[in-house]
Order: sequence, then C-alpha cells, then structure tokens
Amino acid sequence: MTSLLTGCNGPGTAKGSSSPSPRAAADTKKTFRLGEASPEQESQKLNSQDAKFTVTPLEVHTGTEADIENSGLQKDDKGPQIPVFVWATLTHKSGTPMKVGDMDGDLMIRTESGLRTRALIVMMGSAKWANCPATQSEKTLGPGQSEKICTAFLIPAGQKPAAVEVFQGFNAEPAQWPVSG
Repeated sequence: MTSLLTGCNGPGTAKGSSSPSPRAAADTKKTFRLGEASPEQESQKLNSQDAKFTVTPLEVHTGTEADIENSGLQKDDKGPQIPVFVWATLTHKSGTPMKVGDMDGDLMIRTESGLRTRALIVMMGSAKWANCPATQSEKTLGPGQSEKICTAFLIPAGQKPAAVEVFQGFNAEPAQWPVSG
C-alpha cells in the first residue's frame, strides 16, 4: 500500500498573516487568467536564493473517486477525496539554477468552500495517475529554461476547485487563477 500526506491550511489565510499595505496591493496584480504567468517569484532555497522564476497555471482538471482507487493510494480517514490536476509551466528567469521541485512548492488549490490544499506528497510508494505524469522534481533548470508539469491535489469529494494559488510569502496575498466550472 502507498501512504500519502496532504496539506491543508483551512479556510482563509494562515494565522499570523497580514495583508500588504494598500499601496503595495494596488501596485501588484493578484488575479490572473489561466495561461498568464505569475509575477517573478524569489527562491526561498538557500542554495539558489538569488534565483527568480515564474509559475504559469495552464489547465485544471477535476478527477473522480475512481481515479483515487486506480492510483494505488491507500484511503485515509479524511473521508472520500477526489484529485485535482493542475498543469503548469515553471520558467527559470534569472540567477542560480534551481530544481523543478523547488519551484512548485507554493502552488495550492483553493476550493469553493475556502479550503486551501497543498500538492499531494506521497510518503511511501508512489501514486499513478492516468493523465498526470510524475514531475521530475530533481531536474535542474537554468535561466531561460522551462518545464511543463502536472501536479495532483486532493480535495474532499463534492467540492470543486475555485482557484489555483501561488503564495508569495507570509505577508503578501497569494496570486490566484480562478477556475471556472
């Protein structure tokens, strides 16, 4: 059996976070259409702290409980869940080369109920998804290089994804890409 871990921040923003100043909020675009790149993100990793990159969510597909059953994941006690697959392009803009897995760490799904969920992390074994190949997390990208990835998220069955979000630090509002339908 494969064990899994999902991350949820619950509804709203994390405790202790604060909104940016009104001036900063007015100066920075926060809502994007799928296919639009995020503002440049700064690496939070020690070995690439001068690196900058963008995240461009392209497509969002909601799976079914059957996808979970066929994935090899062991069911947990959170109740029925369904996968949400986000296709995105990560683009290294400047600075020290970075691993692909270091660029997508702040990517989240927000459901219509306000639940925020981080990407699925498989602790033991692996998960297989029919239309979402595993990301090559250890692949390194240098300035000007891009990688198209698919990331799986788990949300409670019966809920729908409302937006893809990228957190930009504890004191800033996340960039968001609303999901229709």
